[in-house]
Amino acid sequence: MTTALTRRDRRISPVFLGIAAVMAVSGWAVWTEFSASTGFAVFLFVTSAWIVSLCLHEYAHARTALHSGDISIGAKGYLTLNPLKYTHALLSIVLPVLFVIMGGIGLPGGAVFIERHRIRGRLKHSIISAAGPLTNVLFAIVCTAPFWLGALDGVPDPFRYALGFLALLQVTAAILNFLPVPGLDGYGVIEPWLSYTIRRQVEPLAPFGLLLVFGVLWIPAVNHVFFDAVDAILRGLGVSDWDTYWGQQFYRFWQGEPEVPAITP
Repeated sequence: MTTALTRRDRRISPVFLGIAAVMAVSGWAVWTEFSASTGFAVFLFVTSAWIVSLCLHEYAHARTALHSGDISIGAKGYLTLNPLKYTHALLSIVLPVLFVIMGGIGLPGGAVFIERHRIRGRLKHSIISAAGPLTNVLFAIVCTAPFWLGALDGVPDPFRYALGFLALLQVTAAILNFLPVPGLDGYGVIEPWLSYTIRRQVEPLAPFGLLLVFGVLWIPAVNHVFFDAVDAILRGLGVSDWDTYWGQQFYRFWQGEPEVPAITP
């Protein structure tokens, strides 16, 4: 199945490597406080890491689709991790980054084009849809590992806050993407198991699912419940509200460098 892939199809894109390099350098700048503006370094680190996670999210969809029967994936360039190869680069990268800047929320994007008719078996379709948000779950676990492992001694506070904010983005993306709303991965997980009639009825809603979720989150009561759930998950992973709050404050460097008050015993 994978023998049809060429080396070029599998080669990691220089675009992705460049984004990963920005993540590494800016992360180093946050850790060492080398940058003249810690907030700007946090912004670059979190934004580039967020884009890396988006690329890995789409790669997970593509890779599972490839092994499930869609051998056209390689020719489309999805295995190169190049965000410019996505069917909707605006939805997959630009809008999620804008949502982070505007509201500090990891809103999922869309997507790689998978030729579903090549894939046989409902379970395979569900796994393909679940692979993306599961990548966000894994990313959240990695980001929070220093917190729940108690390995934060010696970690500079700005870097800790940046990790906390990045973890918040991953948790929100995972939760939102798993919602059973047409157009999101959560619906893709259950869609193969629905009747043909139901699928036909909800199909017209798919292009508007992301906008629907975004609109509902603007309702104060819904927003409050949603972030209470996110905060509860993060606390379970050792990340406090303090960490995510100051992470977002550093991220918004255009508002000026935040002055974190000293914690008194």
